[in-house]
Amino acid sequence: MMSPSDGLKRLLYDRVLHFTHLTEQFFSTEMEAFAELTRQYGLTSIPNNMTSVHVLDCIGSHEPINSTSIAEKMSLSKASITKISTKLLQEGYIKRSQLNDNRKEIFFSLSPKGRELYEVHARMHEIIEQRFIREMEAFSESELQASLKFLQTMINHRGNMIKGDVTELSDS
Repeated sequence: MMSPSDGLKRLLYDRVLHFTHLTEQFFSTEMEAFAELTRQYGLTSIPNNMTSVHVLDCIGSHEPINSTSIAEKMSLSKASITKISTKLLQEGYIKRSQLNDNRKEIFFSLSPKGRELYEVHARMHEIIEQRFIREMEAFSESELQASLKFLQTMINHRGNMIKGDVTELSDS
């Protein structure tokens, strides 16, 4: 027998799926939005994908930083970071350097061209965050706490599924 809250839970599940689809659409259009914002700031070139922009952002937030640290912070493979950083170097967005006491390890920092993109990307996230905070003004403190608890539960659930916890898929 279905409890009265089961219908609400099913509706919530439906809304989570809808939100997931909208999030996928958002990420597919993020590059277009970023390109438009860079044009507004008078920049004429950008990397060809958002992963490269996010690597640039990671470098700018932690410079000087090596490939291993970028890979760890972004949950990407070191091979991916090597490929992306090589391209960002060729395009003049980042610089390489070595520390005097360690000539083996390569560190990355932003070039002036990369710094401009880093700042525009930060501005884009600031705009998105401000819009989000404005939308949240309609919620009481207790509603925000409940929303946070719900989102953390979803993060844990999805994280377990990504890690391959197949017990999540068993019918219990």
